[in-house]
Amino acid sequence: MALHKGSCHCGKVAYEVETDLAQVIECNCSICRRNGYLLTFVPRSALTVIRGEEDLATYTFNTHTIQHRFCSTCGAATFGEGKQPTGEATAAINVRCLETVDLADITPIPFNGRDARG
Repeated sequence: MALHKGSCHCGKVAYEVETDLAQVIECNCSICRRNGYLLTFVPRSALTVIRGEEDLATYTFNTHTIQHRFCSTCGAATFGEGKQPTGEATAAINVRCLETVDLADITPIPFNGRDARG
């Protein structure tokens, strides 16, 4: 596990997340495809918002089970929050918002969210 720093584009929202980036998902559902998300999932307790909690806006759709969080100023989609089927709080971190991650070093795992039923 490593501590990664992440932020939105304008810098109003900043966070830290502890993750090993062992699995990075590239989903083809409507929101992930349109936003170009590369996601890693962590327990919600592994994510700490350092600043800008008040600058985060929330978007939900479909079953409204995932709260897609983004900066209300610049629109950068930083992470999402939801629950595992077990009820455990989880966060979906947009790896593209992590400051020191070289995307060339990541091999995303495709996920067919477009056809998933939940």
